Amino acid sequence: MKDEDKPPDRVRLPKSLFRSLPGNRSVVRLAITILDIGPGTLFKGPRLGLGDGSGVLNNRLVGLSVGQMRVTKLAEPLEIVFSHQRPTPNMTLTCVFWDVTKGPTGDWSSEGCSTEVRPEGTVCCCDHLTFFALLLRPTLDQSTVHILTRISQAGCGVSMIFLAFTVILYAFLRLSRERFKSEDAPKIHVALGGSLFLLNLAFLVNVGSGSKGSDAACWARGAVFHYFLLCAFTWMGLEAFHLYLLAVRVFNTYFGHYFLKLSLVGWGRVQREIALGRERRGLPALMVISTGSANSYGLYTIRDRENRTSLELCWFREGTTMYALYITVHGYFLITFLFGMVVLALVAWKIFTLSRATAVKERGKNRKKVLTLLGLSSLVGVTWGLAIFTPLGLSTVYIFALFNSLQGVFICCWFTILYLPSQSTTVSSSTARLDQAHSASQE
Repeated sequence: MKDEDKPPDRVRLPKSLFRSLPGNRSVVRLAITILDIGPGTLFKGPRLGLGDGSGVLNNRLVGLSVGQMRVTKLAEPLEIVFSHQRPTPNMTLTCVFWDVTKGPTGDWSSEGCSTEVRPEGTVCCCDHLTFFALLLRPTLDQSTVHILTRISQAGCGVSMIFLAFTVILYAFLRLSRERFKSEDAPKIHVALGGSLFLLNLAFLVNVGSGSKGSDAACWARGAVFHYFLLCAFTWMGLEAFHLYLLAVRVFNTYFGHYFLKLSLVGWGRVQREIALGRERRGLPALMVISTGSANSYGLYTIRDRENRTSLELCWFREGTTMYALYITVHGYFLITFLFGMVVLALVAWKIFTLSRATAVKERGKNRKKVLTLLGLSSLVGVTWGLAIFTPLGLSTVYIFALFNSLQGVFICCWFTILYLPSQSTTVSSSTARLDQAHSASQE
């Protein structure tokens, strides 16, 4: 009623809802359910399992139902008012509902709902009846997103220049040094550099294009960006695998067509064996094909606290299941990163502990050992691990954007120090000798 005192938390149901009820019934059972979902796993879903500070505001869930009917696509939306204090800075509120059709257990979705932030609370307008909540998610304001985007674009551009120089230097050394052609390590380094060059290029095109073009073009840009991201992760894992063979396993490391097999895994090339009628695809190609077949690529939007668009790019589109993103990006990265960290720890242990017998002769070389580990860390993707610390604050986001976009510069410096001067004077002469021994065993 017009003069009725309005409670801080309330639900407004439109008249059109009751006019559309079958049988012109004068009485209908209306159920409003208030749930406190607490710290358990019920009504959490993948979105709240990222560990990025996301959560349901006040752990409160509101369920609406009319009789036993399934009410959808209302001509006039219902309104739910959630009262709350001003949200934490760099956090945004989104009206969501629990969609049981997403994944095996369901997930939160905002399809069919709009969010309006008012002084007394947040108003959710939705065109159906189900369980609703306010999702609290970390966000960045427009100026911060603009600065981070410029840092990433500048870093990627500089990395592309250095990576191009790395490829040119490799070609020069391959022509001038006969022995260089049989070594596998420089080939793997250049393959990683090539994947990062293409990833940086895809990123610059994706951010520069935004939402321009057709849906099909956006789908293609998202798929290409995803593919080269997976290629970069895979080659970082292959760098760790090759380092494991050189420094940890050492013996019994012969593999026929070694680099060809690595290329099959890293690039996802198709290898047809006509006689057997078999076809092979590497990991990146398989994951992109399976993700694309589920129509998961599309426009992705980053919004600020006022729900204004801060950045648009073609990636995993909103409104679809995000399991593909969690598995093929977050999960895949975590596996390759942890493998690289284990191998790097083993190599560090060998460098600093197994050389105690020659500690007198090796005095003054600790600095070179540290530089060697820093060079190897750029190959296995330590800079990507900085993403784990981004929930700690905005400063860590800036650090991640800066150092990760400059990974190509670090790889170029390592490649130049490792191969351009005389191998006897480099900080990584042991690594070079190990690779020569590995190449000799391959031959």
